[in-house]
Amino acid sequence: MQQLTITRPDDWHLHLRDGAGMPHVLAHTAEHFGRAIIMPNLTPPVTTLEAALAYRQRILSALPEGNQFQPLMTLYLTESMAPDEIDRAVDSGAIFAAKLYPAGATTNSAAGVKDIKSIYPVLERMQAKGLVLCVHGEVVDADIDIFDREPVFVERTLSTLVRDFPGLRIVAEHITTLEAAQFVEAGPATLAATITPQHLLYNRNQLLVGGVKPHFYCLPILKRESHRQELLRVATSGSNKFFLGTDSAPHPQHLKENACGCAGCYSAHAALELYAEAFDAVGALDKLEAFASHNGPDFYQLPRNSDTVTLMRGETAVPETYPFGEHVVTPLRAGETVAWRYGDAN
Repeated sequence: MQQLTITRPDDWHLHLRDGAGMPHVLAHTAEHFGRAIIMPNLTPPVTTLEAALAYRQRILSALPEGNQFQPLMTLYLTESMAPDEIDRAVDSGAIFAAKLYPAGATTNSAAGVKDIKSIYPVLERMQAKGLVLCVHGEVVDADIDIFDREPVFVERTLSTLVRDFPGLRIVAEHITTLEAAQFVEAGPATLAATITPQHLLYNRNQLLVGGVKPHFYCLPILKRESHRQELLRVATSGSNKFFLGTDSAPHPQHLKENACGCAGCYSAHAALELYAEAFDAVGALDKLEAFASHNGPDFYQLPRNSDTVTLMRGETAVPETYPFGEHVVTPLRAGETVAWRYGDAN
């Protein structure tokens, strides 16, 4: 197959940051995606409707002229959040999910949740109001190996949430292990998962062999090849429980290439092309449209996009860096090529 035209995709897990760098990374996503679930882990975090609406307006103001991209806003769950905040959020029509960060699990998660039971009243209200729960699925216990944080979370916490809130729609974000993939696959229709391009394309060798490569460092961390293969299997299986979520997470280059480098891979510049590579590698390009363009809006109970995008086989060179405010960001596949490019249908 030399050319592939699909319904315009959406990104169901995206970091745009804020301030001077945001317009640069927003432009990459807005060029090819119709909508995106916008992560709320700013500093300070987006914990109220007012903060989310203000952030949404800054995003809309930063869009290229004439672009119709829609930011789908989320709230950052804290142990002090009142259930009434969920009512206000849903009634606004601008909030599409709330995000559970275990405290200390990833970038700007210090204000997250330490005791899952403390937010049960909020989760009950979310279940009643139909608001989706997005979950960063890792435990943060010091005695748990970093490569085991996701399976332990699935066993201890995610399984409990699914049991205790049978009507709550839950997205296990950026899953990385066979345990998570198989749990979601076997779970109820209220449970789904997003998968990133880096976890479909790479394993932990890319991060660690031949020296530590900071631009492959993300959380959850890259895992063994057996896990990558299982992620590929479920992503290309045709199951409607898995869909596109890049977790594209820009950090200034000097903070990634650092003695304590930030976690996050920047993939928005070539996200769909990278997914196409992964699906093409296992002969499953015919499954890409459902994964990228259908399953996400169906789960979120939103209409699918009505227009299309076209990918064409052909190498695209990726620059070493992109502008990011007064700094630069190093993209995934920097200085190399991607095997697909955008083009017009013939």
